[in-house]
Amino acid sequence: MKIVIFFCLLGVSFSACKKTSSNPVANIPFDITINLNLPSYIALQGVGGYAYVSGGVQGIIVYRKSTDEFIAFDRQSPVNTTPCKKPLTTNLNNFLQLDDSCTNAKFSLFDGSSISGSDFGLRQYQTTWNKGNLLRIYN
Repeated sequence: MKIVIFFCLLGVSFSACKKTSSNPVANIPFDITINLNLPSYIALQGVGGYAYVSGGVQGIIVYRKSTDEFIAFDRQSPVNTTPCKKPLTTNLNNFLQLDDSCTNAKFSLFDGSSISGSDFGLRQYQTTWNKGNLLRIYN
């Protein structure tokens, strides 16, 4: 019985020591809706398409992951404590990779995870699609 109590206390103490870290990119409240029929967003009509949208800290990149799923990430790199002059951009050789020109960090457009150069992934925003031409992006 003493062994069980010991392991329970040990488990509680380890879980209490676990560090929680939040994304260093500022969480700026916004709520925008874009029309997928506009020329700026026409690439989002097909799976695998992406488009840049105004909003967030340094702009937003929206990616159409599947016929029913859109994902959106802030274009500020979590590596930079102050925004880089140039926001994250897609890699010319691999559009599913976002590059930070200031630190050479690399991120996945597919899920926002860090590929290299960062302990954090990208700040992701919520999306809601009305199954027509309107896509809501918000946090």
